[in-house]
Amino acid sequence: MKNLKYLARNLRNNSTLSEVLLWNNLKARKLGPRFLRQKQIFNYIVDFYCAEYKLIIEIDGASHGEKEEKDKIRQDQLEKAGYRILRFNDSQVKKDIDGVLRAIQIFIEEERGKR
Repeated sequence: MKNLKYLARNLRNNSTLSEVLLWNNLKARKLGPRFLRQKQIFNYIVDFYCAEYKLIIEIDGASHGEKEEKDKIRQDQLEKAGYRILRFNDSQVKKDIDGVLRAIQIFIEEERGKR
């Protein structure tokens, strides 16, 4: 567990451009709820997490194609525990941050409507 805390801190300090772009919007609470970045959940570190909606946001870079099976297992375990996961690819965030934010906003509004 201590190793994951160190790894999460290292990831926060060495974010990709797409993570920085999304984080700048999420930390300003432009969508309303509070988000954390590089959050440890179980034995995983997720890119962004909103506790209010148990929402995980993942940004998949070029290396994710090689880890597809591991990502599927990880996602299945998290979803079985009640987490919801939205995935965006790296270029999608860089080229269409407004579209990504709209997709997240739609998810949040739909969840609010269920309460």
